[in-house]
Amino acid sequence: MRVFESLAELRPLVGQEIAVSDWVEVTQQRIDQFAQATGDHQWIHVDPQRAAKGPFGTTIAHGYLTLSMLPLFSETAIELRGVRMSVNYGLNRVRFMSPVPVGSELRGRFRLMAIEDIANGGLQITTEVTVERKGSDRPVCVAESIARRYA
Repeated sequence: MRVFESLAELRPLVGQEIAVSDWVEVTQQRIDQFAQATGDHQWIHVDPQRAAKGPFGTTIAHGYLTLSMLPLFSETAIELRGVRMSVNYGLNRVRFMSPVPVGSELRGRFRLMAIEDIANGGLQITTEVTVERKGSDRPVCVAESIARRYA
């Protein structure tokens, strides 16, 4: 975990990798819970018997499940002290480059792309998050995440 005592410490780090999260296992239970929450019950995600005969030999995580794990990765990678409020502002770009088979372990690598001053003393922070799968040379997802942080 990388700790920043204030938002000001981020400014000189634009363009650099600032943190890497812990590994998180993608279990069938997590996949099933995501399917239940979103209504996406496609067999490739939730039917292990049918998926065993499919193109990946097992179930795979939803792409949006992988994307929804960004806050979890952030929680184990970065601590921003002196922030009274944080809100997600959106995404600029998201790509799902490879599947996430059940049982995979994922982590996020955070690269600070931009910092802009916004109203009310806040900062708009754009971070590129590369989601890696243990044992794979290819990322499973790359997303540009935008957050607004207020000290």
